[in-house]
Amino acid sequence: VQLVESGGAVVPPGGSLRLSCVGSGFAFSGSVLTWVRQTPLKGLEWVSSIYDESGNTWYNNAVKGRFTISKDNANSTLYLQMNNLKPEDTAVYYCYWRGLYDYWGQGTQVTVSS
Repeated sequence: VQLVESGGAVVPPGGSLRLSCVGSGFAFSGSVLTWVRQTPLKGLEWVSSIYDESGNTWYNNAVKGRFTISKDNANSTLYLQMNNLKPEDTAVYYCYWRGLYDYWGQGTQVTVSS
C-alpha cells in the first residue's frame, strides 16, 4: 500500500490550494479515505473523509464550507480543495486509509502566511 501526497505550498490568507493523494496497492474505489493534518501545537487533527459508495463526505467544523474532498477512482487520486485559507490551516496534511493496518502518506506542507 502506498499513499503519496502533493500540492502543498506557501499561500497568503484567503488563497486556495488543491492537495492530491495518489493511492496504490489497495481497492481505492469503495474505500473510506481521509485527510488529517498535524501541527506541533495541536497534534493530529481530522480534516475530512469520503466514502464514495454512499456519496458521503464529512468535514471538521473548522474547515466546513471552505474545503471540499473528492475522489477520482479512475486515477486512484484523492483530492482536497482548500479555499479561503487561514493561518490556522497551516499544517502538514496527510492522507490516510484504514485497511488491515493504518496507512499514511508522507505528508505535504501547507503554510498560510502573508
